[in-house]
Amino acid sequence: MRVVLILRLQRLIAPPFTPAWAVVLNSAFLIAVAVGGVAFARYLFYYRSTIVLYAPFLFQATVTTFLIALVSLVLAVILGAIATWARLHSAKLLRLASTLYIEFVRGTPTLVQLLVWGFGIGGLLGHLGVDPRQIAFDIMTVLHSNRLVSPLFNFIFYGILGLGFNYGAYLSEVFRSGIEGIPQGQTEASLSLGLSPRQTMGRIILPQAILIMLPPFTNNFITLIQDCALLTVIGVPELQNMTSTFANPITDPQRKLFIYILGALFYFALCYPLSRLLRYCERRFSHSGIS
Repeated sequence: MRVVLILRLQRLIAPPFTPAWAVVLNSAFLIAVAVGGVAFARYLFYYRSTIVLYAPFLFQATVTTFLIALVSLVLAVILGAIATWARLHSAKLLRLASTLYIEFVRGTPTLVQLLVWGFGIGGLLGHLGVDPRQIAFDIMTVLHSNRLVSPLFNFIFYGILGLGFNYGAYLSEVFRSGIEGIPQGQTEASLSLGLSPRQTMGRIILPQAILIMLPPFTNNFITLIQDCALLTVIGVPELQNMTSTFANPITDPQRKLFIYILGALFYFALCYPLSRLLRYCERRFSHSGIS
């Protein structure tokens, strides 16, 4: 114990030795970052008129992208929770159905799934006389006025279903790994103390499992926002769709490239602060859970 305290005091009094080559390398890296930042700022200033022209529309598309991702996440959490419950159930049929769903989604490209949802399932349900899109449209339409609903709601609806269906499988694995990461002895101990299986899951297992689930859950949410760009193939007016709409008619390759860079900056402006916020929530929740 005394040795540990002495070592800690030495680290506080005398900073650790840094080799000369590391100091030079760090300085060169900082200089390169500064030069790159100045060059990129001049690059943005050169195309300032393009930014003023297109930024408001890209901002609206960014809001649309975030809302689509948020609703898709809610659907994915619901489907993931159901799939996790079925995967951990004692009934073999439920476990088989959950396994088939998860393996099918993870074994096929997301882009193909979105195309099937956008152009296949919608048409099939229409032929069968079942139109969930129309039901959702009627619910969202206030006083039979369509002003609050996008005219492209059909594509948005099936795009949300496609993303929710896809990410529900991945979140199911996140939930399952979090629950199974808790030692089995805790379940046995709580049951021996007289708690019911539901109380054991709600009071003992889930509070600890959430700490394991949070990092992969937040990563999946960030990836979900970025995967909204795939919805451009079915005509959803999200950020990538709007960026391509503005860039494609431009003949100047440098200006066209800048439009795509501007769209990427809006993605970064949405994802980076959100990722930092989620990381902060992870730390706060982890500390509160440990305490």
